[in-house]
Amino acid sequence: MAWRRWWRGVLARAIWLALLALLPWWLGLPLLLALAAVVALLQHRLAVAHAALIRRALRWGLPGVLFALQQALGGDVFAWGAALLGALAGYTLLAGLEAWLDRALRRAPAAAPSAEWPELAMAPIGPAAEIIELQPPAWRDVTDELVDPLDGRVVYRDGAYFFEAGERIDGVGTSAAFSPGGRWFAARLHHDRGVLLWDRQRERQHRLRGWQLGGWYREQPWLLRRDDDMPLALPAVLGEDDVEET
Repeated sequence: MAWRRWWRGVLARAIWLALLALLPWWLGLPLLLALAAVVALLQHRLAVAHAALIRRALRWGLPGVLFALQQALGGDVFAWGAALLGALAGYTLLAGLEAWLDRALRRAPAAAPSAEWPELAMAPIGPAAEIIELQPPAWRDVTDELVDPLDGRVVYRDGAYFFEAGERIDGVGTSAAFSPGGRWFAARLHHDRGVLLWDRQRERQHRLRGWQLGGWYREQPWLLRRDDDMPLALPAVLGEDDVEET
């Protein structure tokens, strides 16, 4: 029964306290110090139950030793004062010892408080904002040939660009540019009526009438209608009616 175990525990503590109270304090105190040394030095070798038993013996044995001390000092006011000071010092040291023994324990971190509804209402929706700085296109007026950033040269002849790999771009003017990494080739349409973009990685061409190349960002073209318009990425532009994809 649970209550029987509880009574046995209380009886054992009372017997231990009385035993140390009846012993001379100069015998009880070394006994407690020896128990403290055992639990401190052999904490990793002792069983959990044995370590807990020694710690309880220290807590309940200290009052018995202090009672024996005040009896040895005569039992007067001075003796009780010395016993109280000893209790203060003893339990302070005992608390420090137990804190040192429990230093390896790691308490689980408390769960972070959930945000209240005003904070949720003011929280931003969607991905974080990003500042986009376009790299202006380096237009070249090609009358003969143009250096290809990837390989070889590009020759402009009879209104067309000829690449060394065999590709040919027709129907564009002499103003051309490559993206910083060379993936894209851009050329202005005749009479500056738009721009042609060639994705050399995917082998896709886009003739964008009424658009002009605003710049490059992360090796992707951004376009605009007029100089004072906000640039748009190519995927947004491809939804316009005046886009021809070849």
